[in-house]
Amino acid sequence: MRPADIDHVQTLPLFRGMEPARFDELVAGAMLQRFPAHVELIREGDRPDFLHVVVEGLVELYSERGNDELGFSLLRPYSTFILAAVARDALYLNSARTLSAARVLMIPADAVRAAIEADSSFARAIVLELATAYRRVLKELKDRKFRPTIERLANWLLREMEHEGGGGRLRLPFDKRKLAAHIGTTPENLSRTFAALGAHGVDAHGREITISDTARLTEIAKPDPLIDDPFA
Repeated sequence: MRPADIDHVQTLPLFRGMEPARFDELVAGAMLQRFPAHVELIREGDRPDFLHVVVEGLVELYSERGNDELGFSLLRPYSTFILAAVARDALYLNSARTLSAARVLMIPADAVRAAIEADSSFARAIVLELATAYRRVLKELKDRKFRPTIERLANWLLREMEHEGGGGRLRLPFDKRKLAAHIGTTPENLSRTFAALGAHGVDAHGREITISDTARLTEIAKPDPLIDDPFA
């Protein structure tokens, strides 16, 4: 990597507490690469060669069975994937691909495991990252099991609108079929749910979404910090 890239990587939460010498060893074989949208980065069933860190862009975790696809997490900077497989030297349980142009840091898996053994600050950061990933998956499970589709969609729209800075307008970062996979419904049911939200101030044209009554959408969503707050 270029010196400027190394300096930037060292400021990321996962690495900023490392001893300088250990950090240099960790990134000696690392790569910071740019990828276009729709590039498969890892494949379910493979053994990890790298720990991946999203530095820019949007990455999705998903799984496929025949013609069915199940969306898991949507990852933005500075998320890692899939740390548990790297730490255990175990097979990936799902796949990952870019949904937008992205920059991804790739650190050799054996260097990550060596650093966990040698650097206590890095080991603590790894534990916190694994805990964050566990809690994210549990929140997603609760979202799908406890909420009807209209609440899941309403909460997803509120979170996405906040990510884009509010203002009542957002552009879906992917098509509606992909959105259906990530909120746990079918494309047909998603279309019906958007139509139902149309009576409550949500106007959807293609990927362009306008929300004219945020308060009403919030009433429908019934947000729960133990599901929806990314920092809880």
